[in-house]
Formats: sequence, structure tokens, C-alpha cells
Amino acid sequence: MAPRLEARRVSKHFPGVQALKDADLEVREGEVHVLVGENGAGKSTLVKIIAGIYTPDSGEIFLNGTQILVRDTRTANNAGIYIIHQELNLVPELSIAENIYLGRPLPRRWNGLIAWKSLHADARRTLEELHLSIDPRAPLKTLSIAQQQMVEIAKVTSERNPQVIIMDEPTAAITAQETDELFRQIARLKSRGVSIIYISHRLEEIARIAERLTVMRDGSIVATVNVRDVSRDEIIQMMVGRAVSSHFPTRPVSRGREMLRVENITRGKKPNGVSFSLYTGEVLGFAGLIGSGRTELMRAIFGADRKTAGKIYKDSKEIEIDTPADAVRHGIAFLTEDRKGTGLLLDQPVYVNMTLANVERYARFGTILHRREIHVTKHFVDSLQIKTPGYDAITRNLSGGNQQKVILARWLCREADIVILDEPTRGIDVGAKMEIYELINTLAAANKAVMLISSDLPEVIGMSDRMAVMSEGKLTGILGRDEFTQERIMQLAMKEMTESGQT
Repeated sequence: MAPRLEARRVSKHFPGVQALKDADLEVREGEVHVLVGENGAGKSTLVKIIAGIYTPDSGEIFLNGTQILVRDTRTANNAGIYIIHQELNLVPELSIAENIYLGRPLPRRWNGLIAWKSLHADARRTLEELHLSIDPRAPLKTLSIAQQQMVEIAKVTSERNPQVIIMDEPTAAITAQETDELFRQIARLKSRGVSIIYISHRLEEIARIAERLTVMRDGSIVATVNVRDVSRDEIIQMMVGRAVSSHFPTRPVSRGREMLRVENITRGKKPNGVSFSLYTGEVLGFAGLIGSGRTELMRAIFGADRKTAGKIYKDSKEIEIDTPADAVRHGIAFLTEDRKGTGLLLDQPVYVNMTLANVERYARFGTILHRREIHVTKHFVDSLQIKTPGYDAITRNLSGGNQQKVILARWLCREADIVILDEPTRGIDVGAKMEIYELINTLAAANKAVMLISSDLPEVIGMSDRMAVMSEGKLTGILGRDEFTQERIMQLAMKEMTESGQT
């Protein structure tokens, strides 16, 4: 029997980068086939060619043994090939139902008008299949990022003729419960004979859902293996070309003076009366379920959202922070969870993004000195090992891990005292994660004070000196390292939900 899908000797070149070189991929009917590799390995380029987003320089695509010419996404969809992007491909102003139908004709009544009742009923059935109890008539923008990700998934699973569904990091922004539901839907699709190409940096997911995996590195296929035949460490070694001895690098803990103190920080329900202290030389982790208020707390501290109550002290002196500019002036840096939406100017060069928070240092008499910008950019490109074709390369074309390093370099340029890192390793590969972890430890060793938000519980346990746990906008506990257990953290993360009867 012919494979469901084959890519043969597919190559793609971008300016300064050979993104894909003679790549071969074979996906069988009704299997989950995982693609793994570091950022920049070529995974996304390969699947975007299969999905009709990119045109290959050379190579062939076969579906059910017949060569197909995938000119664009419509051609791919007509052939039964769909993609669920890591970055949401939705319209916030439209309703949930309309987003599920994006790219497809809306149901019509006999007189040509849209059959809204039928549209909403069909969308509701699709959502219920995913165990989502949300109103299909509601605007998409009223949903959380995790819920929007599930709508993206619903959009594709509602198609009537899928043969191949590509899922690019589908669990990066959803909860463990939603991940379980996604895996149930994947099993349902498999039972219908649908083939799944699944990209993930979460190696623990692979054994749960996949039969085979293909490892990519530097634009080439390294190996295709049965999942049951390889260990996690073997997969990592194939991905990065070297052994990674420790998932979380250790460092001596040397907590110093109190750098930051917040008292009764409130902004509506999230955050609600949060108080804590942060010390030099420490990494204070923030754990909690999605929607617990961790990001909202950091945005209130940074001035991105105006707090309604509370005080902030730095070095025991009260400071006023009403805007991000105030926070930056007081030596506070914020790496946001949405690096592409709020962290980067994607269509600007690397050097512009890297020097953005420090422009006044590279100017004279109101004129920015380009040579100074390039000098500092070169320093951080070299020291952080940022992979870029050049200092003036467009930031959008860098891999996720390298984009994250550009933002970190921006704040290293600024020499901030307090660094807030919100999901700093989301959507980046194992090798890049290790480099980010080393950077976090470097910051702490330099007597910076670091706050780390992560939905990856092993990560926040592995990297934190103390841990603050939030639930429903409230701080439910601060744990010392010797108190870190997943059970204790989850008890605190669900405390407010349990006490209010939501579980």
C-alpha cells in the first residue's frame, strides 16, 4: 500500500539560509508522525511546503501514491491537507462560529442569506465534540489564548474530508486538561484513517500519541525511527548533535538583599491583593493554571496594565509605575509571553529590536549612530550565539529560540536590575531551552533579581529558588526549594477554585 503522504527530495532556500535540503518524509495512513528538531532545523518549512504556504525550490509531493502540485493553501485543502498553525490564524472580531468556518462557504437559506441558526448549531456540535462549553456566538477576542487555540483545532477537525492534518505545536498554549482532550480527538481522527503530522518540543508527549518520529537538523532529515525504539536522551542527541547531560543546569544559590517588594497589588479580580518580596541573586518562579493571574500580575507590576490598588518598592523605596516607560526607568525588564505579538517588531532588523529599549545610548544630538547599534548587536549575537544571516536580517525570519534571545539581549543591553520572564521557553527546542536556562542562571549569578513564569511545571521546579503559586488571581503560597513537589504545587494552584466550589 502506498503511503498516505510522501515528500521526496524537497529543498527550499531563503536569502542567506538553506532552510531545507533534499528532505524526504513518509507518512502512513492513520498514523501520528512526529517531527522534532531544534528551531531552524527545517520542520516548519517542510510542513508549510506540504500545506501550500511555501513553494519548494525542488522536490515532489505525493498523496496516496499520486503526485500533486500544491500551489497554495486552497489547493492543499482541496486535496484534504490542512494545517493548524502555532501562531493563531483567526480573526478576533468575528464570532467563534465564523472563525470555525473561515475559508469555507457559510450555510445559506433559500433566499441566499446566511443561515445563522444552522451555522451556530453546527459550530456548537463541533465544540461539544472537543468538550468545549463556550457560546459559538461570542466574539473570539473574549476567549483566552488557550481557548482560541482549541477553536483553531476545531476549525480543522470540523472539515469533512481531511486526509492529512498538520499540527504545529498545538499544545504550546493549552492546559493539561485541554491537551488530554486534544489527544482524544487525535485518536478519533486516527480511527477514521486521518494521518497526523505533529510538531512538538514537548518530548514527553511523543510516547503518548505517536508511532514514528522523524528527526531534523540543519534543514536535513537525520533519521526516522519507531518511537518505542528510542529513549528521550537519544532523541535529544539526534536533534542537537550532542548529548545534553542535564535538563536544568544547577548553580549555587546566593540570595542577597530585598530588591523588590509589592504590597496588595490589585487590578480587579486578577491580580487581587498580591504581596511578595524578590531578592537579588534569586529566581522566583510563578506557578499556576492558565488563567490564574500570573501574567496579569506581571503586567500590573510593569505598568502595562494600570493597577487599581497596591504599592511597589525597590530597594525599600516606594516607586510609582504607571507605564512601561516608568518600569524601564526603574530598572525593570519584561519578556512577554507573546514574543511575536507584543515583544518584537517582526519586520524590523535584528539590530533595531536588540537596541529598542536603549536607543538614547546610541544617539548624539538626536541622531541614532548606526555604528554603535551594530557594535552592541555584534557583541550579543556572538555572546548569546544568536543564529542570524546578518545584523540587519529581518527578525521575522529567525527561529523562535533566536527571536527569544534577541529580546533577552535587549534587556541585557539595558542592564536591568529586575527581569520578568513570562514563558521564556514556550515554542523553542531542547537545545535553545538549555541556552535560555544558562542565561537565567547568568542573570541570577550577576545579582539580578529574576521572576520566572512557566506553565511547564518541571521547568519552573527545576529553575526556581523559591516558588509563588497563584490561583484565581490570588497568591496562595510561597514555597522554598525543599518544599517543591508537584502535588503541593497543584494543591495551591487549585486552592481558590476548590474553596469557591469550581472543581
